[in-house]
Amino acid sequence: MRLLRSARFFLFILAIFSMCAGAAFANSTVDMQLVSVGGNNAGGVYTYPYNFSINGGAPIPLICDTYDNEVTIGETWKAQVVGLQSGDGLFGNQLLDYRAAALIFNSILNGTVNVNVGNFAIWGLFSSNAQGSSYFQSSGAGAIDEQYLAWAGSAPNSVFRDFVLYVPVAGTQSANGTPQEYVAFAPVIPEPVPEPGSMVLFGTGMISLAGLVHRKFKKQS
Repeated sequence: MRLLRSARFFLFILAIFSMCAGAAFANSTVDMQLVSVGGNNAGGVYTYPYNFSINGGAPIPLICDTYDNEVTIGETWKAQVVGLQSGDGLFGNQLLDYRAAALIFNSILNGTVNVNVGNFAIWGLFSSNAQGSSYFQSSGAGAIDEQYLAWAGSAPNSVFRDFVLYVPVAGTQSANGTPQEYVAFAPVIPEPVPEPGSMVLFGTGMISLAGLVHRKFKKQS
């Protein structure tokens, strides 16, 4: 009986730690550096993939949803990593547009939508300048937007849970340009190391909680 209670106590503490750790990293701030672009060029601009080093890690490919801003290779900035449907993106609560962008990106990844056309379709969801470009008008990107906006309105929320946004933090860019926002699918994000003060506070709280639970179990013995 004592061993069983000890096991339950350990699982309880582990569950609390997991919930707290998840909450701490749900909206992470990361350091981004544009390492390279994939070589796809349409309408005079580069399209997916944009290869980024996140927190100094190996490059991962992201897709851009911001047509009107410019970045340069080697440029760095900080970004908030938020859920696609959080409402905290660069374009606010344009939830339907973000959902359509995620579906288009997924179709780019599985090869059912052309990379260049698909990226312009994503840009067109958020930019009238993109819609006015000759490539957008000649490539059929507008028709893709109409199709995917209709799908986005009826798709279950679970479809979008593996998509996140890298939202630029204003004033942190290393160059003069304005950094763009990027979309990632099921990214592996290096978790930031908690500050020592935060860890001490968390540890103190866990020790106090452990003492309370232990006393409770002891009274019930």
